[in-house]
Amino acid sequence: MRFWVAIVAFATLLLAPATAQMAGRPITIIVPYSPGTGIDILARALGGELARHWGQPVVVDNKTGASGNIGTQVAARAAPDGQTLLMVAKTFVTNVSLFKNVPYDPVKSFAPVVKLATGSIVLAVHPSVPAQSVPAFIAYVKAHPGEINYGSPGFATPHHLAMELFKHATQTSLVHIPYRGSSGVMSDLIGNHVSAMFVPTHVALPLAQDNQIRILGVASPERVAAAPDVPTLIEQGVTGFDVDIWFGLLAPAGMPIDVVARYNAVVNEFLHAPAMSAALAKQGLITAGGSPEVLGALIERDRAKWQKLIEQAGITAE
Repeated sequence: MRFWVAIVAFATLLLAPATAQMAGRPITIIVPYSPGTGIDILARALGGELARHWGQPVVVDNKTGASGNIGTQVAARAAPDGQTLLMVAKTFVTNVSLFKNVPYDPVKSFAPVVKLATGSIVLAVHPSVPAQSVPAFIAYVKAHPGEINYGSPGFATPHHLAMELFKHATQTSLVHIPYRGSSGVMSDLIGNHVSAMFVPTHVALPLAQDNQIRILGVASPERVAAAPDVPTLIEQGVTGFDVDIWFGLLAPAGMPIDVVARYNAVVNEFLHAPAMSAALAKQGLITAGGSPEVLGALIERDRAKWQKLIEQAGITAE
């Protein structure tokens, strides 16, 4: 009997707020992007679950600017007491190679908590482009070097970097036309003002079904459940091509390991609830989860990968 009492007490401790003396203090989740974005929606859902689970108020604080660097800096300088968390997207690791003075180190300034979700992107073209596959598109671009353009929501966005990686991998030359946001570039892809673009899968699928764009391939290493008939770029001969969109949860460096473990356990439980999986699927995302080490390894791997490409392509956000 005493054994089971001890087990229950230990489980209760794991699911308690980060530190007992701070019970009642709000947990702040910093989102370095605008309200209403995908990462903001995810943060608010997560905040609601943490508030329900621990009985503590949770505040989502949108600190925007400098491609996410301002909010990230605030989180990096916060006390590692379990009361501050940071939502990050893939640009968290690319910014350090794009900006001259980034006020944080993606590895040293933070403790990884958990990888939250991933999203796939696809290579899409306007239907007037005479290519039904990735090899055909490569051949078409090579036959018209420097004449075919592609769009993106802006410099150094995942869409831009994905196409630069494609150009590097296929030794092709396309002209980049950056926009200020997704709505304008998507309208111009549909209107044939730009010929190609990497597009989030859930955005591309309904447009492809209406024959407004044509999907040529998936950028992830494996086909996606939402479009099982669309082959990957790797399947079509673009060796090693692996690009996706991911979101993660971090804490300031120095947060105690046991506190990180408590957050990791609760968030993993939250992510794998059917309701959350369904909600993420509507945003074109797949729940991830796993240990803090999974996110930490991803950050280090992506940092090295994109730093090499950014330097080779001479890309800068300034």
